[in-house]
Parts: sequence; C-alpha cells; structure tokens
Amino acid sequence: RGEQRRKGEVWRRRETRKCLVSARRGAAQVKCPHSDAMADESENTRRCQRFSYTLIKFLLFFYCCIFWLIGGFVLAVGIYAEVERQRYKTLEGMFLAPAIILILLGIVMFIVSLIGVVGTLRDYLPLLNAFMYTLTVCLILELLGGVLALAFRNQTVDLLNKTIRKGIVNYYDDLDFKNIMDYVQRKFKCCGANGYEDWKVNMYHNCSAPGPLACAVPYTCCVTTKPNEVANTLCGYKMLDESKSDWNLIYVGGCTDSFFNWMMDNYLKMAIMFLVIFLPQLFGVIISWCYIGRVKEFDDERTATLLNEKYAAKERGRISQWYMPGRQQV
Repeated sequence: RGEQRRKGEVWRRRETRKCLVSARRGAAQVKCPHSDAMADESENTRRCQRFSYTLIKFLLFFYCCIFWLIGGFVLAVGIYAEVERQRYKTLEGMFLAPAIILILLGIVMFIVSLIGVVGTLRDYLPLLNAFMYTLTVCLILELLGGVLALAFRNQTVDLLNKTIRKGIVNYYDDLDFKNIMDYVQRKFKCCGANGYEDWKVNMYHNCSAPGPLACAVPYTCCVTTKPNEVANTLCGYKMLDESKSDWNLIYVGGCTDSFFNWMMDNYLKMAIMFLVIFLPQLFGVIISWCYIGRVKEFDDERTATLLNEKYAAKERGRISQWYMPGRQQV
C-alpha cells in the first residue's frame, strides 16, 4: 500500500509539472491519459472514506455519551446512598458499604466516557488511545477475574464466606448489609454464609446473649410455603439450640453454595448477563480502534496534500525563473 501511494505521488508530481510548463507557454492544458477516470475513482474513494469517518465518529460519540450519562447517574445514586449511610452512622467498609462501590464505579465510567467524548469531538489521538486502552484493560481484568474465580473456586468460596461472616457480626449495625443479606436469604432460600450456624457469631443471636433473639436466626431464614408470605419474626426462635431446634422451620444450607448452585442451574441467564456486560465494552474497543485508524488516514492525507502544495509552489517558482530570466526570486 505504501509503495502504491508513493508511485501515485510521483505520477501526480510529473503531471503537475507538465501542466505548469504548458500553461506557462500559453498552450492548452496537457491532457494526461486516464486522468478523468483516475480523478473519478479518487473522488469516489474520498467520499467513501468521508462517509465511513462520519458514521464511525457518530457511533463512537453516541456510545461515549450513553456511558457518560450512565456513569453520572451511578455516581449520583452512590453519593445519595453514602449520604444516607452517614446519616444513620452505619459501619464503614468496602463490602459493608455498597455506596462506596457505586461511587467508585460511577467515577471510573464518568471519567473514561468523558475522555472518549472529548477525544471524539476533537479527533485528538492521545485521548482516543487512552479511551481504547482503558476499555481494553478493564475488559481483560474482568475476563481474568472470572477465569480465576472459576479456576480457584474453593478459595473464592472461602473468601466469600469470611466476608459474609464479617457482615453477620455487624448485621444490625449496617442497614445496607442487612437489606442485602435478607434479600439473598429469601431469594436463594438459605441461611448464613456456610450454614445457619454462622449466626452464632452475631452478639444478639449468640446463645449466651440475653433477649428473645438469643439462639435464634433471622426470620428471613424461615421456610415459607406461599409466595409473598409474611413470616413470623420469631419463627427462628431457639433454632441454634440443637436440643430444641426444628429443621423443618428454617433453611439450613448456606447462601454461598446456594448461589453457585443457582448459577449452574441458570447457566443461560448467566451467559446472557455475561454478554450484556462483555459485548458493549468489546464494541467500544472495536469502534474506537476503527475510528483511530480513520483519523490517522485523514492526518496522512492532509500531510500529503500540504506537501503536494508546497512542491507545486516550488515548481511554479522554478518555471518562472526558466521563462522569465530577468525576474529575481525574492
């Protein structure tokens, strides 16, 4: 391709020189062979390139704007949740504070998308490259994290169990974790991280604690027979006391194993969820790579045009000296 472009430049320079010589002599402009066909072909190619450039520019700008707005929305929700969390003075921690995760995710999405928007509008290659490489790194990290989680499943399960047990210790002190845990136990019909006995680590549910919650489990661990059934809040009373417990009233399995079993049983939903997360990022990487290529081509074309104009001006100066010897070049 580079050799063909170089030959084309040589051909154009030679024809330009012929035309300038003919014009200086007062004759008609030199008619070069196949010049009209080559001009039409060059014009059609230029139009196709311009159309593809405009289309990709619009798609990339629209893509960046959508994720820019989504990032701003996620950031606003995270800030609002964090303000509410601080108002009720719940505990701090990455796992115990989903608002922190939302804020970090919103900041990353907002900044990266803003880089893409500005780079697309200005055709600024450093910003476009930063946008593409950032998306690529995020995509690789997500894939690598998923592969490692599956390859080291036992270690992943142990890490989740330890994290959930830390949350159970402060179950009544962190409303965010309490709401998440209650939803998970109802959704997956489980109790605790590894089993119902995990609730012994909570100071209110430990058998040595005073009050009606001693040796009990939360009511979200109780078995429900009807949809949307409201369970008795004391249905888990004395379930941690093996001598008085009735296993038919509560779920005894852990939520970690229940979640992984649900993933295996609903592999189609998990595949769809994976594609929903993976494909938009892959599309962003591909379209930004195509747009960077188009911008580089137009930069090369502008550079070649300027060089041709500079060469033509130099040729006109030489021809003036040949046919007007008395004229001094300034």
